[in-house]
Amino acid sequence: MDPKAVVEQIQGWLKQEKLSVKVQQDMRAEAHFLIKYPAGNQGHMFAVVVPKGRDLVAISSMTRVDEGQQKEMAKHMVEDREEWLEWVHEGRLQLIRSAVDWGIHMGHNGEEKPGPLQAFNVSLPIWFDGLTKNEFMHALRRLWLAKLGVIHEIKYSYGPGVGKPGPVDDWTKAKSNSSNATSPRQVENKSSPAHEIEFDEKMSFGSGFDPTEWA
Repeated sequence: MDPKAVVEQIQGWLKQEKLSVKVQQDMRAEAHFLIKYPAGNQGHMFAVVVPKGRDLVAISSMTRVDEGQQKEMAKHMVEDREEWLEWVHEGRLQLIRSAVDWGIHMGHNGEEKPGPLQAFNVSLPIWFDGLTKNEFMHALRRLWLAKLGVIHEIKYSYGPGVGKPGPVDDWTKAKSNSSNATSPRQVENKSSPAHEIEFDEKMSFGSGFDPTEWA
């Protein structure tokens, strides 16, 4: 399937579903959109990328954990380390069971990353030979539900937060090393691409993977 035809098809589907779309400039992609799903005030931001030289569409979204929730996690880590480790373990299992690709960013302490949980991303590829509107929309829905599962668990365990995004040590370190093109990713993930497509919408959502290097 021709990538340009794929891009036009996706644009048509987004218009049919009345989803908000922002076009991003990306020299490595045939198209790079930011979309809000589901439609309405409660929608989350997703990146939809058709990378050059690949026969797939990559969809991803990242959630940044609230500053107040991070502080509650930090207290939990000190007060009951075993229970904290169990909570993180269950969070990883929940992401695995959601059947999406995922990565988590944990707070740094020197070379170690004991926490708190600072951000997490979910993503899925759809190859051209399996691309239909049904598959595309269900991929968005599956990613959205995977995000909601973790978000609700964080709120249940650590409260509603203070309405302010917390720090993400990985991103701070990545910015300081931006001049080094071979610096490794500072994120626990199931793949290890050397570069990332990054976006930040309202300081809450971003991407954390490179679809041109999808395994």
